[in-house]
Amino acid sequence: MSRTPRGPKRSPTPTSSTFSSDMPPPPVPSSPVTPGIPKPLYLCSPFVEAALVKGNFKTIVVLPKYVDIMEWVAVNVFDFYTNLNEFYGVISECCTQQSCPTMSAGQNLNYTWINQDRKSVHLAAPTYIDYVMTWIQNLLDDENVFPTKSGHDFPQSFPSTVKHVYRQLLRVFAHIYHAHYPQILHLRSEPHFNSLFAHFLAFGREYELLDIKDVKGAANSPVGAGMLWERWREMGILEG
Repeated sequence: MSRTPRGPKRSPTPTSSTFSSDMPPPPVPSSPVTPGIPKPLYLCSPFVEAALVKGNFKTIVVLPKYVDIMEWVAVNVFDFYTNLNEFYGVISECCTQQSCPTMSAGQNLNYTWINQDRKSVHLAAPTYIDYVMTWIQNLLDDENVFPTKSGHDFPQSFPSTVKHVYRQLLRVFAHIYHAHYPQILHLRSEPHFNSLFAHFLAFGREYELLDIKDVKGAANSPVGAGMLWERWREMGILEG
């Protein structure tokens, strides 16, 4: 089967002057998830139900007939990266060294970066996300990792590489939900962002790219956005 070349790898990251960084967020509901902790907006109605796609995401992640599974995974990872990068570009003015001094994704969860000395270090969220997106972009541009030419095979390490990419993209999603969902709401983009994340989760589980422990986090440091996994399963959007 001849492989159709993919389009340009990346669009320039968009910027926006739609809102200022000191924009007041929408009011936080008082109903708690646990005592003393306000319920996140993304778990509140009507935001948790907001979506562009109605029904179960299983139908849109199934491998199409006659399509190579490696190519299917590669194309979808490219699309997830591109769309998430564009979303982050729009709200990046609100993600600064001052507002996000750590890569937070929950009340007690801050992701760390493994540096060149193989040590875990805390980074401000914009720095962490820049490292992630640059690393993924370099992989996408590497013909030996993401081949685009007919006759070039995917390396044996491709499944492992994609799992690492997926884990890092999940962390970017988690930070945006935790720290910047008010900006998503201000732009009235919650249906788009929710559908992108639900598609990402469904695809990751279908092709074993996501560990459920990464989605939910530990009992003492849960991933905030991981609660959407259970909520959307209850709504029939995702499967277990």
